[in-house]
Amino acid sequence: MERIYQAMLLMAPGIGSQKLKKLVEYFGDAQTVWGLSHKELSESGILSYKEIMGLMSLRERTDEGETSRCWDKLGIRVCGIEDKEYPCLLRNIYEPPQLLFYRGHIHGDSLYLAVVGSRHSTPYGRNVAHSFSEKLARSGVTIVSGAAKGIDTAAHEGALSASANTVAVLGCGVDVVYPVENAHLLKHIMSDGCVISEYPPGTPPAPGQFPARNRIVAGMSIGVLVVEAAIKSGALITADFALNENRDVYAVPGSIFSRASQGTHRLIQQGARLIASAEDLLDELGLSTQSQSGTAQETLGLASKSVLRELSYEDTVSIDELVMRLNMDASQLAVILLQLEMAGYVVKNSGAGYSRVAKE
Repeated sequence: MERIYQAMLLMAPGIGSQKLKKLVEYFGDAQTVWGLSHKELSESGILSYKEIMGLMSLRERTDEGETSRCWDKLGIRVCGIEDKEYPCLLRNIYEPPQLLFYRGHIHGDSLYLAVVGSRHSTPYGRNVAHSFSEKLARSGVTIVSGAAKGIDTAAHEGALSASANTVAVLGCGVDVVYPVENAHLLKHIMSDGCVISEYPPGTPPAPGQFPARNRIVAGMSIGVLVVEAAIKSGALITADFALNENRDVYAVPGSIFSRASQGTHRLIQQGARLIASAEDLLDELGLSTQSQSGTAQETLGLASKSVLRELSYEDTVSIDELVMRLNMDASQLAVILLQLEMAGYVVKNSGAGYSRVAKE
């Protein structure tokens, strides 16, 4: 129950990870702290009057046994910084979280790599994040990201398409679905990977919590791959955390005309390693790609190859435009596009347009 008591202390207003650490070190264990009087807490000098009153109020309305049973029912687990499940690299960052809440399966000694980027991504960026993450995952790398829209989502989906584990680090409680559009994705990640947070269950998302979330994404990973980031992108904050913790930063170049890639180009100018393919990154990590007989496109028919040649990695092409370019029947084209989409060669974007995925 020690972890439960530590978790409940974190739920008190103003008691963060560092004050929790001080309290446990001063009084010996969290269960003792939970039962202390106002006077005893005040004499330690660790908490302010307001924080002590908040803890007293929380204690009056909280039952530790009921809290534990509720979390068990939701599949929520807690690991401390000394536990074997705790990511080993994360222990060594500046001010590591004392507790992690998680749903799914976490492995402290996995080879974690962060893949991050803009929420306002382009089809090109999503294609890169998905295809790179899929190939990295097939080579034994566990992809870490923040479950946000755009690049984060594509990175998680790429890892899942390889039937591999992926880790989503949240800026809210692990029982809170955010963004709501990713409810199905988060459920999938919980079953095949892990959703983690330093914030207790029930904590709603708040702007100030996401930069702190980013330090965990970077801190548990051997490096950070940035795919599409504008000049003021939150992904650059993750890259800064990585540099401060002596982690490698990698960046994928984009179009010089794309505002979505201005931040990644700035990173490259500042010394981030330019990554032009998944193989580049696997070489950097000292991992070899799995040998394959022939190229993926050799299994496609002539009609499918013709459609692929008309699609772009960066821009969306509508079905009507493809019909005109290829002089192909619309119903036949729709069938081919569906087959290519199911095989992972193309992705359907908003407005019923399609773009190419760099699978081959």
